[in-house]
Amino acid sequence: MMANSWRFIHSGACSPAENMAIDEAILIAVSEGKALPTLRFYGWNPPTLSIGYFQKASDIRFEALREEGLGFVRRPTGGRAVLHDRELTYSIVVPENYPGIPRSVTEAYRVLSEGLLLGFRALGLNAQMVQLITDEEKQKYESVGSAACFDSPSWYELVVEGRKVAGSAQTRQKDVVLQHGSILLDMDTEQLFRVLHFSNDRLKEKLKAQFSQKAVAINELRSQQQKPPVGLKEVEKAFRDGIARAMNIEWVPSALSAFEREIAEQLVREKYGNEEWNLRR
Repeated sequence: MMANSWRFIHSGACSPAENMAIDEAILIAVSEGKALPTLRFYGWNPPTLSIGYFQKASDIRFEALREEGLGFVRRPTGGRAVLHDRELTYSIVVPENYPGIPRSVTEAYRVLSEGLLLGFRALGLNAQMVQLITDEEKQKYESVGSAACFDSPSWYELVVEGRKVAGSAQTRQKDVVLQHGSILLDMDTEQLFRVLHFSNDRLKEKLKAQFSQKAVAINELRSQQQKPPVGLKEVEKAFRDGIARAMNIEWVPSALSAFEREIAEQLVREKYGNEEWNLRR
């Protein structure tokens, strides 16, 4: 079977507002038939706390964000607060009617996450996709700082030895699916919990302990296996190859078009770089 061509864009580290604006600009370009389905890899400058579309800004300690030198942005997707720092962030933008993409959000998530599964395995981690059907399973993997939203009846989660290894979220607009997420190389749980708001210290410590048991980064797992840590280049290669294999696609290395850059700049001004959007709830 012939592989299909998708764009691959490597943006490097961008500002919080630029990152979310670029993802949405690609979605618009794909929806208007001006771009192929696209995989984008990116990072964050400065390291950033992003919150989900529906999340309350009052969950965040903004004074602590400033003290820690962190950026802040509201995502166009659901889920909870995520600290983006030592990670590979990816976004996949593909038409809803693309062959093999299911209509159901959760099933589309499973299909688009198959490549992530292969990426983790290429890095020597025994990753699995678990389907969260029962309340017990949902509770087992849910955590305060997690990026994935478990409101769906049968969400899928990527886990290694029972702990979450990736947080992804999805939105559908203009007949296009946008899925983006964090693949953590290393995780600073202490910092994440310093910038979140809790009603009291006891609750904070309890949730922090729970979070550490439920979420894990690549290099912590590799260290447990007496393997050396991996760097960003190796992780990028593993996931780029994994996604290509899972989706049966070939990459066309690319950059944003002038159309996408213009839309992204407008979205930074009017939306993601604007307090009205970021503090809207």
